[in-house]
Amino acid sequence: MVFNKKIILILLIGITSCRYSFTGASVPPHLRTIAIPLFNDRSGSGEPDLSNKLTNQLIQKFINDNTLQVTDKMNSDCIIEGTVTSLSEAPAVISGNETITAQRITINVHVVYRDLIKRQVIFERDFSNYTDYKIDAANIINARKAAIDETIDKITEDILIGVVSNW
Repeated sequence: MVFNKKIILILLIGITSCRYSFTGASVPPHLRTIAIPLFNDRSGSGEPDLSNKLTNQLIQKFINDNTLQVTDKMNSDCIIEGTVTSLSEAPAVISGNETITAQRITINVHVVYRDLIKRQVIFERDFSNYTDYKIDAANIINARKAAIDETIDKITEDILIGVVSNW
């Protein structure tokens, strides 16, 4: 019994003393600045300001993360170029009487991350995420907008993590 308590104590100390950080984990040391031009919107969704919202959110994520300094293309070491390939909406929850009670917003983005110093593509990848929202006749427009904003937040976080930790 004493043996088991010692093992548990050692494991707890080991777990609580570990610190994990992905910041800068996979960013090549010669890259210090990044350009993030306006993403193209080829989704055909007609959603106003979709590419602006996505680009601005991604820029803000990089500013907050501080791994790479955001700058213009002429002064940057690397660049992220992206295209919104789709924004779709589909039923997420259907109640017993076949009534749709929640919708799912899904956004797909194609991203190319380039090293401008070595003139090579670091990665080219598709990112996708979604958010469900409840259908409420009094609040459906606001709920849909909030779902789009939340999905943009999720995708931009995924892109940031993809760049700084190469996930």
